[in-house]
Amino acid sequence: MPEEQRRHRAIAMSPAEVDAFLREQPVCRVATTSAGGPHLSPLWFVWDGEAVWLYSLTRSQRWTDVTRDPAVAVLVDAGVEYLELRGVELRGTAEIVGEIPRTGTPDDRLAGPERVFADKYAGGAAMPHDGKHAWLRVTPRKVTSWDFRKLAGLGADAGR
Repeated sequence: MPEEQRRHRAIAMSPAEVDAFLREQPVCRVATTSAGGPHLSPLWFVWDGEAVWLYSLTRSQRWTDVTRDPAVAVLVDAGVEYLELRGVELRGTAEIVGEIPRTGTPDDRLAGPERVFADKYAGGAAMPHDGKHAWLRVTPRKVTSWDFRKLAGLGADAGR
């Protein structure tokens, strides 16, 4: 079980809201630790209700970083105006799952994430396997969420 959020519970998303939000958003930002300091990059992702699945280039700074230090933070957010802002930060450890690089060899562990990925980003077509990507699974140990739209019920100045 992920660590419980202690601060800002009034604007925290419920588990069902977190689940729906993570399933609908198209892009996350993945933070890793490089030899020269933090590295942040946008990436498509899928959420299976328990973990974030990242289809990462194996010749990327992100991949190099997670093989050296698998601790990552993943941020998914949305909104422009203050009272529209909402998001989820997931902190955990990236685990490599499957072949490196992924060429499409059948793997029961990847059937679910690849079906969701193909539906989400390829219109339901077959999962693209280009021999350049592989899967990282991030199971969160801590989840922090916020939904500033909930401030309207608390009074707009409550969060400022």
